[in-house]
Amino acid sequence: MEHQEVLDIVSKYIDINLTAFAKPQRGVIHIEKRDPMYGGNGVVYMLSLFEKGELVNNRIATYMILLNKNDEAGFHEHGTKKEQELYIIVHGEGEYAERIGEHNITRSLNLKKGNITSVQGLDNYHSIRNTGDEPLIIFVVTTYEASK
Repeated sequence: MEHQEVLDIVSKYIDINLTAFAKPQRGVIHIEKRDPMYGGNGVVYMLSLFEKGELVNNRIATYMILLNKNDEAGFHEHGTKKEQELYIIVHGEGEYAERIGEHNITRSLNLKKGNITSVQGLDNYHSIRNTGDEPLIIFVVTTYEASK
């Protein structure tokens, strides 16, 4: 799928614009296609609004788009990079799963618009899968853990 097609589909559900202090308003500046993403099923698109290094103490703040039912960002962790990651569900429905280590799934939750998840720490993994008939649109913020 071409990048403009992804933007056209997403724009049916949300208006993506960044208003950074004292800068002109702007939209998506980069789209990354991940096929697969962390070994998950289907395709995930990452829509970036910020340039690298533009955010203080953040690695990314981007939209993650799972267009089709069962598209998935597979299990991955952030502890080795000393990060915390938030998923903010903007549109759609999904199944969020957590696990400790390689095989111990501790829980699975159904998420919808407005829900927020958080993961951090060594050996803590998470994944998300689109379970609905509409795109699952997630705003993702990945921050660096504070130095001690």
